[in-house]
Parts: sequence; C-alpha cells; structure tokens
Amino acid sequence: MNQLRAYIDGWRRHDIPAVLATLTDDCVAIESYGPVYRGKERVEQWMRAWFDAGGFVDGWTITAEIATGDSLVVEWHFECTWKGSPGAFDGSTVARLEDGRISYLREYATTAPLYDWTGTWRD
Repeated sequence: MNQLRAYIDGWRRHDIPAVLATLTDDCVAIESYGPVYRGKERVEQWMRAWFDAGGFVDGWTITAEIATGDSLVVEWHFECTWKGSPGAFDGSTVARLEDGRISYLREYATTAPLYDWTGTWRD
C-alpha cells in the first residue's frame, strides 16, 4: 500500500518527482473522466500542465484500503481548486504493482452526492 499512499501524498504536496518515483516507466494511469496517460513521461506532462493551469490539490484523504498480492484498492475523498473554483468528490483507485512500483492505476469517481435511499427515487 506504501506506493499508492506515496503517489497520493505526492499529488497532495505537488511533488512531481515523488509521484513519478512510484511509477514504472511504462505505467498506465486512467482518470475517472476518461483521459489515459501512458508512460511516466506523459504522467509528468499531465501533472505539470494541471498545476500550471491553476490546479491545486487541497486535500486527498484515504478512507479505506485493501491490498492483496500486487493489487491495491483505496477509497478516498478528494478536494481541489481548479482555476479558482473549489471542488470535491469521493472516489476510488485500483492499482497494480510491478517490481514494487505502480504499473497500472485507474480512478473512479462518484457523480453525485451520496445519500441514504428511503424507498423513493430522488429527482
């Protein structure tokens, strides 16, 4: 779990070299809304572009985690500021390790606030 925690921590600290140190050279990272970043160089380009465009990670808190073999899964709460507008959502990450580094990482995000269902549908 240390590599996935280090990956998230690197994003929180805006530390690009720390994030890259967790990844294999030929990694694949998939964001929840569709972009696919193939290779460590593309991940670095994505991070620099996101930070340079006004992206700021305000918080990224792991709320649950599971590790089995070379597979890691975490649930989390993410908060960021994008070009001056704050945002937040809950999500999860599925990752696979190869030689102790992340070779595959896919994020999933909730698309609406969570609520307890009471027997009727919300409109």
